[in-house]
Amino acid sequence: MKRFICVLLVICAAAALITLAACKEKKAEISEYEIFASYDAEARTLKGTVDFTYYNDTGNEIGDLKFNLYGNAFRENAQHKPVSQTYINAAYYAGVNYGAMTVDGVENCSGWNVGGEDENILTVTLLTPVYPEENVKIKISYTLTLAKINHRTGVTENTVNLGNFYPVLCAYSSEGFVECAYYSNGDPFLSECANYKVTLDLPPEYIAATGGKLENRTTAADRQKCTYTLSNARDFAAVISDKFKTVNQNVNGTEVTYYYYSDSEPQTALTAASESLQYFNTTFGGYEYPVYSVVQTGFCYGGMEYPGLVMISDSLKKDDGIYTVVHETAHQWWYAMVGSNQLTDAWQDEGLAEYSTLMFFENHPAYSFTRTGIVGAATKSYRAYYTVYKQIFGDADTSMNRHLKDYESEYEYTNIAYNKGLILFDMLRQSIGDEKFLAGLKKYFAENQGKIASREHLFGCFISGGVDLEGFFNSFIDGKIVI
Repeated sequence: MKRFICVLLVICAAAALITLAACKEKKAEISEYEIFASYDAEARTLKGTVDFTYYNDTGNEIGDLKFNLYGNAFRENAQHKPVSQTYINAAYYAGVNYGAMTVDGVENCSGWNVGGEDENILTVTLLTPVYPEENVKIKISYTLTLAKINHRTGVTENTVNLGNFYPVLCAYSSEGFVECAYYSNGDPFLSECANYKVTLDLPPEYIAATGGKLENRTTAADRQKCTYTLSNARDFAAVISDKFKTVNQNVNGTEVTYYYYSDSEPQTALTAASESLQYFNTTFGGYEYPVYSVVQTGFCYGGMEYPGLVMISDSLKKDDGIYTVVHETAHQWWYAMVGSNQLTDAWQDEGLAEYSTLMFFENHPAYSFTRTGIVGAATKSYRAYYTVYKQIFGDADTSMNRHLKDYESEYEYTNIAYNKGLILFDMLRQSIGDEKFLAGLKKYFAENQGKIASREHLFGCFISGGVDLEGFFNSFIDGKIVI
C-alpha cells in the first residue's frame, strides 16, 4: 500500500500520543475458492457463497479451519477501527457509517462459530480431521454489508471496492492458524496462495475490474454474471462501477487495463503501469498473472495492492498518481508473488516496493523522479520523525521487527516501513554493488515465488553472495544504526 501523509498533521497527532512457516510451493494441489457473490446496489450488500476446498500441506492433522472475516472490521462496535483519526475525513465522505460481515451458515462441518480478538475469525470444526496431503470441502454462506467509505472494502462515491470481500483462510504457521486483527496501521493481512474461480452477479450497467481472467459472461433478467479465474494467488479483489472507462495495452502477453472515471490523461497512468510491469519483469522475474488491472477509485490512502489488481486513489495529483502506480505495480512482485509477514515485518514488502519504484525511475529518466531525490526525501522524513519522537518520548524506537499493533501512529509506521526500508536497501546496494544487489533480488524472487518469505530468507539471498552482511541487517532491524 502507498500512503501520503501530511507531516504537520501527523506530528500534531504524534504529540497527542504519549517464526512463520513458508507457504506452499507452486504445485498442482493447492486450496481452492469457488465464490459466487451477488451485489445489491440499493441495499449496499453482497450476498455470497464460498465453496472451499482445503488442501492440507501443513504436515499436521487439522480438525478446525479458521477464516479471517475482514469485513467485520467496518461494524459499529469494532475494537480495531479500519481507519485512524488522521484519515476519518478522507475515508468517510458521507459521515461515519458502518458495514459488517455476517456468516449465514456453513455446510459439511460439525459446527462453527464467530469469535477471535474482534469477532474477526470464523472457526469451522470439520466432520472428521483432514490429514496431510488430503482435501476437505466446506461451503460458507455470508452477507457483506458495505459502509460508505473510501477504503479497501466499501461503497465510494463512484465505485464499489471489493477487497477482502469473502472469508479468507488464515495462513498456517508452526503455532497454528494466524489470526489477523484489522489494525489501521499497514496492511493487516496474511494469506497463502490458492486457486480462485469467482462469479460476480451484478446489475448490467456495471463494469468489473478484477485481478482474474474473464472466462464467461451471461445476461438475464436485468442481471449479468461474470466468471473469473486466478491461479496461485494470495487473494482475489475487484472494483465495480457504472462509470468506468478503460484504456489498455498488452505487455508480453499480459493485458494491462486502466479503469478510470475522472482522469483527463488516462494514457499517462497506463504507460506508467505498462512500463513498470515490463521493467520489473526483466529485472526481477516474470509476472505470472494473465491480467493487470490498475483502478482509479475512492481510497483514503494513496493506493492498495492485490494480485493482478491495484487501487489508485482518485484524490492524487499527477506526479503522486504516477509514483503510486509504479509502487503498487512493484507490489505484484513483493506481496502478490513473493509474500512476507505484513503483520510483523511490514518493511519487508513496503521497503522493497519503495526501492523497486526508485529503481524504475532511475532507469526511466523521462519521469520527474530521481534516485537522489527519492532517497533524499526518505532520509529527510525519517530524520524528522526521529527528532520529533525523541523530543516527545525522550527516545525514538527505530526497530523494524515489530508487530503492526506496536506502532504508535501511522507517521511512525510510514517512516519505519517505507522510508527506513528504502534506506536499508539503498545502503545495501551501495555496500555490495549493483551486480550483487540485483542478483540477490532475482534469487529472492526465484526461490520464494508463491511462498511467504521470512526476513531470513531475504537476508540469505544477499549473504549467499559471499559478503558478510549479518551485522548490517541486524543494525537496521534492531534499530541500532544511525541514519
